[in-house]
Amino acid sequence: MVGRFGSGTIFFSYCNLLCCFCQNYEISHLGEGAEIEAKKLAAIMLELQQRGCHNINLVTPTHVVPQILEALLLAVENGLSIPLVYNSSGYERAPTLQLLRGIVDIYMPDFKFWDEQWAKRYCNAPDYRGVAAGALKAMHSQVGDLVVDSHGIAERGLLVRHLVMPHGISGTKEVMEYLAREISAHTYVNVMDQYRPCGTAYQDEFINRGISEKEYSAALQWARDAGLERLDQRQGFRLLFRI
Repeated sequence: MVGRFGSGTIFFSYCNLLCCFCQNYEISHLGEGAEIEAKKLAAIMLELQQRGCHNINLVTPTHVVPQILEALLLAVENGLSIPLVYNSSGYERAPTLQLLRGIVDIYMPDFKFWDEQWAKRYCNAPDYRGVAAGALKAMHSQVGDLVVDSHGIAERGLLVRHLVMPHGISGTKEVMEYLAREISAHTYVNVMDQYRPCGTAYQDEFINRGISEKEYSAALQWARDAGLERLDQRQGFRLLFRI
């Protein structure tokens, strides 16, 4: 999605989900970052566009959507024209997504958990599956399946990320079946193998290690068995996004 010149990534401090294993724990839990006004955020977006970035990539933006919209208004008035990426945990309410209709070009949500037991244990969000499932449907209704140009740069659509976790606690089989059945068999899915214990995860017996090759291979097979046609493994993801 970021091609030759990169993605204009902007991280927002804190998060509305707060997974205990977050790989950006200092930002999401501890609030690392600086407070800025809408005018400054707009200027950052415009600078990233001027540098040649292919898009503006907003990371964990859910809890600051009104402030982002204020900044976007200023940025667009001053020439911002590259696609907007909404990069989130998938834990989104319908009113928030409705505010973003016609504004976001590319939705890039996670679908983290299927079983409420694990969502409660690691995110204190037992309703995660239901909320995320509804959010992905709403996102897909707005932007459709992912469209990429001849250079592999994403232009518009939905790209779902799923982090494979130890002991199968992320419910990969069920998540893949849901995506193929309820969203689209053409859903672009990034099945990620980079889990490692971050944050306080090392204290938990089920997630205090990385995943095995066997666990990742099983996850990919479940995705194929579900009928998903556009699977992007970690190496392919790097080619697409040039991270």
